[in-house]
Amino acid sequence: MLKINIAKDFTRFPSGRFRKNGSTSGEAFRQDFLETPIRNGEQITVELDGTIGYGSSFLEEAFGGLVRSLKIQAPKIKTLLTLESSDSTLVEEINGYIEDASRLLKNG
Repeated sequence: MLKINIAKDFTRFPSGRFRKNGSTSGEAFRQDFLETPIRNGEQITVELDGTIGYGSSFLEEAFGGLVRSLKIQAPKIKTLLTLESSDSTLVEEINGYIEDASRLLKNG
């Protein structure tokens, strides 16, 4: 199992949706840390604590973007991805982005 601590392994200052917004964007995190292991069926634990906070654009692109990019439905992603945070609302928000993206993929 792979464990990723966003604050230690990526940045304490996550911001922006796309790479054009900077190297600490949700797209950069998704592409550089999440896509390959998820595509390969590897289980990942993502530790969310320790950053200065998260914008919704970062979170939606990093986690909802997994569904769109890999064309994998939410149930499969959730079996491979464990989110850890002292803030349960943050985990709920991310799961909402994954579910929303999955519904759009299914209907789209």
